[in-house]
Amino acid sequence: MKILSLPLIALLMVAGCSSNQPAEKPQPKPTEFQTGRTIFQQLYVAARGWARDAQPIRLQSQVTPGDKDRDGKSAVWTGYFGSPSLRGVKFYTWSGTDAPDFSERGIYPGRMDTYNPSNTSTAIFDVRFLKIDSDQAFAVAQKHGGEKVLQKNPDIPVSYILDWNQGANTLNWHVIYGPSRGDAKLVIDVDASTAVFVREEK
Repeated sequence: MKILSLPLIALLMVAGCSSNQPAEKPQPKPTEFQTGRTIFQQLYVAARGWARDAQPIRLQSQVTPGDKDRDGKSAVWTGYFGSPSLRGVKFYTWSGTDAPDFSERGIYPGRMDTYNPSNTSTAIFDVRFLKIDSDQAFAVAQKHGGEKVLQKNPDIPVSYILDWNQGANTLNWHVIYGPSRGDAKLVIDVDASTAVFVREEK
């Protein structure tokens, strides 16, 4: 019968203990926030993969649970694109969060709906008009009432919509202080080409 040395016994005991320890759970990734123009470029490339003549109609952010971001960024952006040749509208969503009820991280296509070029609510725009990012639009909105709203309501969500104003022939950012555009404390429109304050919607 072989007699094990004390160092070898100690080594075996350590190995046995370590093998019984539960594996550490992977730490959840922090939520990723991005500006609208940054994500728009990626969504536009994805839409061109669907239809070569796809043009943007609207870009909008979504409020996520616990979202306290206040610098013009969002964890979820959705871009809507129209294709005259396919007579269709399709949306693509970018997600940087693992929050429930949202897509997994990355870019995902949505369903295709019918596209009507004469419908003002689905007017396409030229990407060359988009020169100002959502963080710049937020900075302008802050100077036109947004800062006071956040001082009184520090937990109020802020979201963004980018679309074409056919009447004025301008591309506008709508900075929304509130849970939705229809239930907002304040909505400020900013020219997406020049960063000029356009108007206060409400």
